[in-house]
Amino acid sequence: MSNITYPGMSSCDIYLPSEDTDIYRWAVIACDQFTSQPDYWNRVIETVGDAPSALKIMQPEVFLDRGDNSDEICMLMQRYLDEKILVKRVEDGFVAVERTTQSGKRLGLICALDLECYDFRDGDHMVRATEDTVTERLPARVKIRRKAPVEMPHVMVLIDDPYRTVIEPVFDCRDNSLLYDTDLMEDGGHLRGWAVTSEAEKQRISDALYALLEKSDGFLYAAGDGNHSLATAKMYWEERKQQIDPTELDSDPARYVLVELINLHSDALVFRPVHRLVRGCAADGLLAGFRDYLSKRGMELGEGDDLVFVSQGSEQPFSIERSGGRLPVAVLQDYLDRFAAERGDIVMDYIHGDDDLRALCDDEQTAGILLKIFDKLELFPGIRAGGHLPRKTFSMGEAREKRYYLECRKIR
Repeated sequence: MSNITYPGMSSCDIYLPSEDTDIYRWAVIACDQFTSQPDYWNRVIETVGDAPSALKIMQPEVFLDRGDNSDEICMLMQRYLDEKILVKRVEDGFVAVERTTQSGKRLGLICALDLECYDFRDGDHMVRATEDTVTERLPARVKIRRKAPVEMPHVMVLIDDPYRTVIEPVFDCRDNSLLYDTDLMEDGGHLRGWAVTSEAEKQRISDALYALLEKSDGFLYAAGDGNHSLATAKMYWEERKQQIDPTELDSDPARYVLVELINLHSDALVFRPVHRLVRGCAADGLLAGFRDYLSKRGMELGEGDDLVFVSQGSEQPFSIERSGGRLPVAVLQDYLDRFAAERGDIVMDYIHGDDDLRALCDDEQTAGILLKIFDKLELFPGIRAGGHLPRKTFSMGEAREKRYYLECRKIR
C-alpha cells in the first residue's frame, strides 16, 4: 500500500461491476431524485429488468411507503460480491470521472473522504455541510449502514479550485486505464471513468490538495449533494469508534465514505434552485398564510421574482422586502415548516426543474413555489461566514444531472 497522505481524504480500493455486466442497466440515478414522479422509477425498473443493477441494492425514496426491505438489499449486496458481479477494479487509487450532460463535460475524482475531518453539527472542520441536517432522517439510514457490506456514493463534494490544480490535470495524463464508457438511462448523458493508480499521479494530487488547503483557512471541502448520506456515515462512524480497538481507528473502513470530488469552478457545474411543492392546500391559502407570517415579523411581499407561487397554470411572482439580509429560501422554508406543523395534513416535497414543478401543480389542492438561485461562487464564502444554508437551497445541476450510482467500496 502507498504511504502517500492526503488532507481529509484517501485513495482506496474501488469495486465496480464485472466487465461482462451491462453498465447501462447497472447505473441508476441517486435515490433522492424524482420523489414525486413514480413514473420515472417505474420506467427504470422496466429498463433494468432481471439484470444486476444498483437499483436493486438501494431504495428509491419515492417507494419508501412500501416498507423496509433493507435486509434483502444487504443480502443482495453480499451476493453480488460472492458471485463476482461486483469486483475490485481499482486497488489503492481513485477513479477519474467524465460526465457529459446538457451543461457540458463535468470532471470528478472518486475518493474516500475522512469522516474524522467532518461533523454535520459543527462547521469548524476541513469538510463542511452546506445545508441544515434533519437528524430525524438519520437513524433509519444508520441502521442500513450497520449491516451493508458495501456503499455506493451519490455524495458530491466541492473544492474551491479556481486555477484547476487538483482534478483537471488528471485528465491530461490518462493512459489505457479506461474502466467504463456508457450512456446513462433516462437522458442522464454519458459517463466514462479511468483508474488512477500511479504513484506519481497520486503524489501530484496530494501536493495540489495540500497547496489548496494552505489557502483555504482550513475549509477545503463542501458537501454539495448528499448531505444526509454524509451525515449518516459520520453518525455510524461515531458509533463504530466506540466498538473497536484504538489501534484500528486509522484502518477501519467505516472511518471513510466514498464520494465524488468536483471543482466548484467547472464550467459544466451549474447551480439550480430546488423548488417547493405543497399538496393538500390551495395556493391562495398558502399565500395568505405566508403574508400573515411575514407581517408578524416586519416583512412583506413586494414586486420581484425571488418567489413565484404556482397553481394550475397561474403564476404570481414576489420578492420579500425588509428581510434583514436573509435568503428568500430561508424565510420561505421557516414558514413552510411552521405551516406543515400546524396543519398536519399537508405533504411537502422538493422538486428539481421549473417545468417539472409546473406539471405537478395540476389541481386546486396543490401549490408550488419556484425559487431563484444564487451565484455558486458565493457558496464557500457564505458557508465560511455563516454556517449552513437551509436544506434544499440549491441543486448541483438539473435532476437528470445528479450522480448515478456506479462505483462501490467495501465498508466491512
